[in-house]
Amino acid sequence: VCRANPLARGTPALMAQLGAALQASGLWTAVAAVLAVALARGAHLGPDRPGILRDLATLFVIGVPAYLMSAVVHYLLLAFEASHAAERRVLESQVSAREAELRALRAQLNPHFLFNSLNSINALVGTDPEGARRMCEGLGDFLRRTLALGSRTAVPLGEELALIDRYLDIEQVRFGARLKVERTIDPGVLGCRVPPLLLQPLVENAIKHGVQDAVEGGAVRLEARRDGARLIVNVENPVDSGAPSRRGEGVGLENVRRRLLAFGPSEARLAAAADGARFRVTLDLPAIDGEGDAGA
Repeated sequence: VCRANPLARGTPALMAQLGAALQASGLWTAVAAVLAVALARGAHLGPDRPGILRDLATLFVIGVPAYLMSAVVHYLLLAFEASHAAERRVLESQVSAREAELRALRAQLNPHFLFNSLNSINALVGTDPEGARRMCEGLGDFLRRTLALGSRTAVPLGEELALIDRYLDIEQVRFGARLKVERTIDPGVLGCRVPPLLLQPLVENAIKHGVQDAVEGGAVRLEARRDGARLIVNVENPVDSGAPSRRGEGVGLENVRRRLLAFGPSEARLAAAADGARFRVTLDLPAIDGEGDAGA
Protein backbone atom coordinates (compact mmCIF):
# COMPACT_ATOMS: atom_id res chain seq x y z
CA VAL A 1 0.00 0.00 0.00
CA CYS A 2 2.84 2.41 0.85
CA ARG A 3 4.64 1.74 -2.45
CA ALA A 4 1.40 2.17 -4.40
CA ASN A 5 0.55 5.41 -2.56
CA PRO A 6 3.70 7.52 -2.07
CA LEU A 7 3.32 10.57 0.16
CA ALA A 8 4.17 12.78 -2.80
CA ARG A 9 0.61 12.21 -3.99
CA GLY A 10 -0.61 14.25 -1.01
CA THR A 11 -4.26 13.97 0.08
CA PRO A 12 -5.13 10.94 -2.13
CA ALA A 13 -2.31 8.96 -0.50
CA LEU A 14 -3.46 9.93 3.02
CA MET A 15 -7.06 8.98 2.23
CA ALA A 16 -5.89 5.65 0.79
CA GLN A 17 -3.89 4.93 3.94
CA LEU A 18 -6.84 5.87 6.19
CA GLY A 19 -9.10 3.53 4.22
CA ALA A 20 -6.50 0.76 4.47
CA ALA A 21 -6.21 1.40 8.23
CA LEU A 22 -9.98 1.04 8.68
CA GLN A 23 -10.06 -2.14 6.60
CA ALA A 24 -7.07 -3.69 8.38
CA SER A 25 -8.43 -2.78 11.81
CA GLY A 26 -11.86 -4.15 10.90
CA LEU A 27 -10.27 -7.37 9.64
CA TRP A 28 -8.26 -8.14 12.73
CA THR A 29 -11.25 -7.09 14.92
CA ALA A 30 -13.38 -9.64 13.08
CA VAL A 31 -10.69 -12.30 13.54
CA ALA A 32 -10.52 -11.42 17.26
CA ALA A 33 -14.31 -11.75 17.54
CA VAL A 34 -14.28 -15.21 15.98
CA LEU A 35 -11.49 -16.31 18.30
CA ALA A 36 -13.25 -14.89 21.36
CA VAL A 37 -16.48 -16.75 20.59
CA ALA A 38 -14.58 -19.97 19.90
CA LEU A 39 -12.64 -19.72 23.17
CA ALA A 40 -15.81 -18.95 25.16
CA ARG A 41 -17.56 -22.00 23.73
CA GLY A 42 -14.55 -24.20 24.36
CA ALA A 43 -14.45 -23.12 28.00
CA HIS A 44 -18.24 -23.55 28.30
CA LEU A 45 -18.63 -19.94 29.30
CA GLY A 46 -21.82 -18.03 28.73
CA PRO A 47 -21.64 -15.21 26.24
CA ASP A 48 -20.87 -11.79 27.70
CA ARG A 49 -22.00 -9.78 24.74
CA PRO A 50 -21.61 -6.29 26.27
CA GLY A 51 -18.08 -7.12 27.40
CA ILE A 52 -17.13 -8.68 24.08
CA LEU A 53 -18.48 -5.74 22.10
CA ARG A 54 -16.65 -3.28 24.35
CA ASP A 55 -13.37 -5.16 23.90
CA LEU A 56 -13.84 -5.42 20.16
CA ALA A 57 -14.56 -1.69 19.90
CA THR A 58 -11.40 -0.95 21.89
CA LEU A 59 -9.42 -3.28 19.66
CA PHE A 60 -10.78 -1.56 16.54
CA VAL A 61 -9.93 1.90 17.89
CA ILE A 62 -6.38 0.80 18.78
CA GLY A 63 -5.93 -0.95 15.46
CA VAL A 64 -6.32 2.18 13.34
CA PRO A 65 -3.39 4.16 14.85
CA ALA A 66 -1.33 0.97 15.09
CA TYR A 67 -1.69 0.49 11.33
CA LEU A 68 -0.91 4.15 10.68
CA MET A 69 2.24 3.89 12.82
CA SER A 70 3.39 0.85 10.86
CA ALA A 71 2.72 2.81 7.65
CA VAL A 72 4.90 5.67 8.93
CA VAL A 73 7.75 3.21 9.64
CA HIS A 74 7.32 1.71 6.16
CA TYR A 75 7.43 5.18 4.55
CA LEU A 76 10.66 5.92 6.44
CA LEU A 77 12.20 2.68 5.17
CA LEU A 78 11.11 3.54 1.61
CA ALA A 79 12.64 7.01 1.94
CA PHE A 80 15.91 5.50 3.19
CA GLU A 81 15.92 3.05 0.28
CA ALA A 82 15.18 5.84 -2.22
CA SER A 83 17.98 7.98 -0.76
CA HIS A 84 20.51 5.18 -1.17
CA ALA A 85 19.31 4.51 -4.72
CA ALA A 86 19.68 8.21 -5.57
CA GLU A 87 23.22 8.31 -4.13
CA ARG A 88 24.12 5.22 -6.15
CA ARG A 89 22.75 6.81 -9.34
CA VAL A 90 24.71 10.00 -8.67
CA LEU A 91 27.93 8.05 -8.15
CA GLU A 92 27.32 6.02 -11.32
CA SER A 93 26.64 9.17 -13.32
CA GLN A 94 29.80 10.81 -11.94
CA VAL A 95 31.89 7.78 -12.90
CA SER A 96 30.33 7.72 -16.39
CA ALA A 97 30.93 11.45 -16.83
CA ARG A 98 34.55 11.11 -15.67
CA GLU A 99 35.22 8.24 -18.08
CA ALA A 100 33.59 10.17 -20.93
CA GLU A 101 35.75 13.22 -20.17
CA LEU A 102 38.92 11.12 -20.09
CA ARG A 103 38.07 9.61 -23.47
CA ALA A 104 37.28 13.06 -24.91
CA LEU A 105 40.56 14.52 -23.64
CA ARG A 106 42.53 11.61 -25.05
CA ALA A 107 40.74 12.04 -28.38
CA GLN A 108 41.83 15.69 -28.30
CA LEU A 109 45.45 14.71 -27.59
CA ASN A 110 45.85 12.14 -30.38
CA PRO A 111 45.28 14.57 -33.33
CA HIS A 112 47.53 17.14 -31.62
CA PHE A 113 50.38 14.65 -31.32
CA LEU A 114 49.81 13.33 -34.84
CA PHE A 115 49.90 16.84 -36.29
CA ASN A 116 53.24 17.59 -34.60
CA SER A 117 54.72 14.25 -35.69
CA LEU A 118 53.69 14.72 -39.32
CA ASN A 119 55.29 18.17 -39.32
CA SER A 120 58.51 16.61 -38.07
CA ILE A 121 58.42 13.92 -40.78
CA ASN A 122 57.78 16.57 -43.42
CA ALA A 123 60.86 18.49 -42.25
CA LEU A 124 63.00 15.35 -42.59
CA VAL A 125 61.82 14.27 -46.04
CA GLY A 126 64.08 16.70 -47.90
CA THR A 127 67.14 16.42 -45.66
CA ASP A 128 67.08 12.85 -44.36
CA PRO A 129 64.75 10.50 -46.30
CA GLU A 130 65.98 7.45 -44.40
CA GLY A 131 65.31 9.19 -41.09
CA ALA A 132 61.83 10.16 -42.32
CA ARG A 133 61.14 6.51 -43.19
CA ARG A 134 62.24 5.31 -39.74
CA MET A 135 60.16 8.03 -38.14
CA CYS A 136 57.10 6.89 -40.12
CA GLU A 137 57.66 3.34 -38.92
CA GLY A 138 58.05 4.52 -35.33
CA LEU A 139 54.92 6.66 -35.59
CA GLY A 140 52.96 3.71 -36.96
CA ASP A 141 54.08 1.50 -34.07
CA PHE A 142 53.23 4.19 -31.52
CA LEU A 143 49.76 4.76 -32.97
CA ARG A 144 49.12 1.01 -33.10
CA ARG A 145 49.92 0.78 -29.39
CA THR A 146 47.69 3.74 -28.53
CA LEU A 147 44.79 2.24 -30.50
CA ALA A 148 45.28 -1.00 -28.56
CA LEU A 149 44.41 0.94 -25.41
CA GLY A 150 40.81 1.05 -26.60
CA SER A 151 38.57 2.81 -24.07
CA ARG A 152 40.75 2.03 -21.04
CA THR A 153 40.81 4.83 -18.48
CA ALA A 154 43.85 3.59 -16.51
CA VAL A 155 47.00 1.59 -17.28
CA PRO A 156 50.02 0.49 -15.22
CA LEU A 157 52.80 3.07 -15.16
CA GLY A 158 55.14 0.49 -16.70
CA GLU A 159 52.90 0.28 -19.78
CA GLU A 160 52.74 4.08 -19.95
CA LEU A 161 56.55 4.31 -19.82
CA ALA A 162 56.81 1.72 -22.60
CA LEU A 163 54.68 4.01 -24.77
CA ILE A 164 56.96 6.92 -23.88
CA ASP A 165 59.93 4.84 -25.07
CA ARG A 166 58.21 4.41 -28.44
CA TYR A 167 57.59 8.15 -28.61
CA LEU A 168 61.22 8.91 -27.74
CA ASP A 169 62.34 6.53 -30.47
CA ILE A 170 60.44 8.77 -32.93
CA GLU A 171 61.99 11.95 -31.54
CA GLN A 172 65.47 10.37 -31.43
CA VAL A 173 65.32 10.03 -35.22
CA ARG A 174 64.53 13.70 -35.48
CA PHE A 175 67.09 15.10 -33.02
CA GLY A 176 69.78 12.42 -33.02
CA ALA A 177 72.51 12.94 -30.42
CA ARG A 178 71.04 16.32 -29.43
CA LEU A 179 68.32 14.51 -27.49
CA LYS A 180 69.46 12.76 -24.33
CA VAL A 181 67.10 10.97 -21.95
CA GLU A 182 67.89 10.25 -18.32
CA ARG A 183 65.60 7.88 -16.40
CA THR A 184 65.32 7.27 -12.66
CA ILE A 185 62.44 4.84 -12.28
CA ASP A 186 61.67 2.98 -9.06
CA PRO A 187 60.65 -0.58 -10.11
CA GLY A 188 58.18 -0.61 -7.23
CA VAL A 189 55.91 1.94 -8.94
CA LEU A 190 55.62 0.27 -12.35
CA GLY A 191 52.31 -1.32 -11.36
CA CYS A 192 50.67 1.94 -10.22
CA ARG A 193 47.60 3.01 -12.21
CA VAL A 194 47.71 6.21 -14.28
CA PRO A 195 45.56 7.62 -17.11
CA PRO A 196 46.86 6.37 -20.49
CA LEU A 197 49.01 8.77 -22.54
CA LEU A 198 49.42 11.01 -19.49
CA LEU A 199 53.18 11.51 -19.86
CA GLN A 200 53.50 11.93 -23.62
CA PRO A 201 52.44 15.60 -23.77
CA LEU A 202 54.77 16.39 -20.86
CA VAL A 203 57.73 14.74 -22.60
CA GLU A 204 56.76 16.51 -25.84
CA ASN A 205 56.77 19.87 -24.04
CA ALA A 206 60.13 19.06 -22.45
CA ILE A 207 61.67 18.33 -25.85
CA LYS A 208 60.08 21.38 -27.43
CA HIS A 209 61.32 23.82 -24.79
CA GLY A 210 64.54 22.14 -23.69
CA VAL A 211 66.00 20.50 -26.80
CA GLN A 212 64.44 21.77 -30.01
CA ASP A 213 65.96 25.28 -30.03
CA ALA A 214 69.21 24.46 -28.21
CA VAL A 215 72.21 24.17 -30.51
CA GLU A 216 73.74 21.38 -28.45
CA GLY A 217 70.39 19.89 -27.47
CA GLY A 218 69.72 18.85 -23.91
CA ALA A 219 68.74 16.10 -21.52
CA VAL A 220 65.15 15.26 -20.65
CA ARG A 221 64.87 13.60 -17.25
CA LEU A 222 62.14 11.19 -16.22
CA GLU A 223 61.73 10.24 -12.56
CA ALA A 224 59.08 8.06 -10.91
CA ARG A 225 59.06 7.14 -7.24
CA ARG A 226 56.78 6.37 -4.35
CA ASP A 227 56.38 8.81 -1.47
CA GLY A 228 54.31 7.00 1.15
CA ALA A 229 50.92 6.40 -0.43
CA ARG A 230 51.66 8.80 -3.29
CA LEU A 231 53.13 8.30 -6.76
CA ILE A 232 55.48 11.13 -7.77
CA VAL A 233 56.46 11.54 -11.43
CA ASN A 234 58.84 14.31 -12.55
CA VAL A 235 59.58 15.41 -16.12
CA GLU A 236 62.47 17.88 -16.42
CA ASN A 237 64.17 19.74 -19.23
CA PRO A 238 66.91 22.40 -19.41
CA VAL A 239 65.89 26.02 -19.88
CA ASP A 240 67.70 29.00 -21.31
CA SER A 241 67.86 31.63 -18.56
CA GLY A 242 67.79 34.33 -21.20
CA ALA A 243 64.68 33.00 -22.88
CA PRO A 244 61.29 34.55 -22.09
CA SER A 245 59.27 32.79 -19.37
CA ARG A 246 56.99 30.01 -20.52
CA ARG A 247 53.37 31.07 -20.61
CA GLY A 248 50.47 29.01 -21.83
CA GLU A 249 52.09 25.67 -22.61
CA GLY A 250 49.15 25.00 -24.91
CA VAL A 251 47.07 21.90 -25.45
CA GLY A 252 49.50 19.46 -23.86
CA LEU A 253 49.87 20.69 -20.28
CA GLU A 254 46.27 21.91 -20.05
CA ASN A 255 45.10 18.53 -21.31
CA VAL A 256 47.12 16.79 -18.57
CA ARG A 257 45.66 19.07 -15.90
CA ARG A 258 42.11 18.32 -16.97
CA ARG A 259 42.74 14.59 -17.24
CA LEU A 260 44.14 14.53 -13.71
CA LEU A 261 41.02 16.32 -12.47
CA ALA A 262 38.85 13.75 -14.21
CA PHE A 263 40.99 10.86 -12.94
CA GLY A 264 40.85 11.96 -9.29
CA PRO A 265 39.50 15.48 -8.66
CA SER A 266 40.68 15.69 -5.03
CA GLU A 267 43.63 13.31 -5.16
CA ALA A 268 45.77 14.08 -8.25
CA ARG A 269 47.80 17.26 -8.70
CA LEU A 270 50.16 18.84 -11.23
CA ALA A 271 52.81 21.45 -10.48
CA ALA A 272 55.07 23.14 -13.04
CA ALA A 273 57.89 25.56 -12.21
CA ALA A 274 61.45 26.51 -13.09
CA ASP A 275 64.11 25.20 -10.72
CA GLY A 276 67.37 26.94 -11.47
CA ALA A 277 68.51 25.98 -14.97
CA ARG A 278 65.80 23.35 -15.36
CA PHE A 279 62.03 23.33 -15.76
CA ARG A 280 60.17 20.62 -13.85
CA VAL A 281 56.63 19.28 -14.13
CA THR A 282 55.59 17.15 -11.16
CA LEU A 283 52.62 14.78 -11.10
CA ASP A 284 51.38 13.77 -7.66
CA LEU A 285 48.86 10.90 -7.73
CA PRO A 286 47.62 8.23 -5.32
CA ALA A 287 49.84 5.14 -5.62
CA ILE A 288 47.16 2.60 -6.54
CA ASP A 289 48.56 -0.74 -7.66
CA GLY A 290 46.66 -2.65 -10.34
CA GLU A 291 46.65 -3.80 -13.94
CA GLY A 292 44.58 -0.90 -15.23
CA ASP A 293 41.09 -1.48 -16.61
CA ALA A 294 39.43 -2.45 -19.81
CA GLY A 295 37.12 0.52 -19.98
CA ALA A 296 33.39 0.36 -20.61
